[in-house]
Amino acid sequence: MRGVPNRISPWFLLLVAVTVVGGVLCVVGTESALQGSTVLLTTGVVLLVLGGWCVSLCLHEFGHAYVAHRGGDRSIENRGYLTLDIRRYANVGLSFVLPVVFLLLGGIPLPGGAVWINQWALRSRGVRSFVSFAGPATNLLLGILLSVAVIFVPMNEGLAVGLSCLALIQILAFVLNILPVPGLDGYGVLEPYLSPEAQRLGHKVRPWAPLVLFLLVLGVPGVSRVLFGIGQFLFALIGGDAQYAAAGYGLLLFWR
Repeated sequence: MRGVPNRISPWFLLLVAVTVVGGVLCVVGTESALQGSTVLLTTGVVLLVLGGWCVSLCLHEFGHAYVAHRGGDRSIENRGYLTLDIRRYANVGLSFVLPVVFLLLGGIPLPGGAVWINQWALRSRGVRSFVSFAGPATNLLLGILLSVAVIFVPMNEGLAVGLSCLALIQILAFVLNILPVPGLDGYGVLEPYLSPEAQRLGHKVRPWAPLVLFLLVLGVPGVSRVLFGIGQFLFALIGGDAQYAAAGYGLLLFWR
C-alpha cells in the first residue's frame, strides 16, 4: 500500500498473538465447561476480548493516522503512527491503559485519543471530518466482520461467545465515539463546520467533557441503559447473537 511502511510493530503483533491464544483457549475450554469447569473458557474469553480490544485500539488510531496521512499531514509517517506501535501514542496511559482498565472493570469500551494530527496540514474541512470519522468507522467495521464470522464460519460455542462479546464491544465503542461531545470523534466530525465561536467553546470544554460523559455513564443508570440499548440495537441489526455476547460479557467480568 503506497505511503504505508511495511514494518509492523512487534508490540502490535504481540497483541495479536495474545488474542489468538485467547481464541485457542476458548476452543479448548468449551469441552471443560461442558464438564463443569469454566476456568479455561473464562481465561480464553478474557484474553481474547482484552487482546482483541487492544488490537482494535491500535487499528482505530491507525484509521485516524492513515486518513490524515493521505489527506496531507506528511508528519504522520515520521511519528511512527502507521506502524501500529502503541509506544508512539501521544499518551499511552490515557489512550491505551485506561480503556483496557475501564473495559475490564465496567465493561465500557472507553475511547481514547492517541495520535496527534496537524489539522492545518489537511487539505479541506471534509478531510478533517473524515479523519475523525475513520476511527469509529474502524470499530464499526470490526464489529460487523466479527459478527459475520460468527454467523458464517463454523466454530465451537466457546469461540463464538468470545467473538460475539468482542463484536458487541466494537459496536458500543462506535456508539460512544460517535457522540458529538468535545474530545470525542463524533465532535471532531462536526467541528470543521461549526462557527468559530462554537469551536472556541468546544476547545475550552474538550479536556473534561469526555470525563463528565463517562461519569454519567458509570453513575446514572438511565444514561448507560440508553447507550447500551443503542449499541445492542445496532448489534442485532448486523446479525449479532445477543445471547452469545451476554455470555461473553459474563465471563469477561467474572469477578462480579
